[in-house]
Amino acid sequence: MKKLILSASVLATMVLSSHTFAGKDDHVIIQEAAKNIATVQQVAKMKDESGVTLTGQITKHIKSDHYEFKDRSGTISLEIDDDIWRAAGLKVGDHVRVVGEVDTHRYKPTDIEVVKIEKIQH
Repeated sequence: MKKLILSASVLATMVLSSHTFAGKDDHVIIQEAAKNIATVQQVAKMKDESGVTLTGQITKHIKSDHYEFKDRSGTISLEIDDDIWRAAGLKVGDHVRVVGEVDTHRYKPTDIEVVKIEKIQH
């Protein structure tokens, strides 16, 4: 009986805590990003998981789904899933509006996990 109670407790804890690790839903990030229109320089001072909107240019394909983004204040790495990249019809050199989540790291520079991106006229 004790094993059953222990197993149930562990399972309940895992289920309840898994939501914590999942992060914010995309629609929450998009709503937050609408209020946080920022530059690359400002992103460096933002908290992890903050929703943000940036406007600038994709300047380089780094590797896999990582790209370099540049605005008037500096550069930052973007993580853009292939399905988002293809759906937007993007290529290096495009001017874009990026909606994403600030992703801070202990041992590497802050980057942006993109949830929405669109080409803009420059």
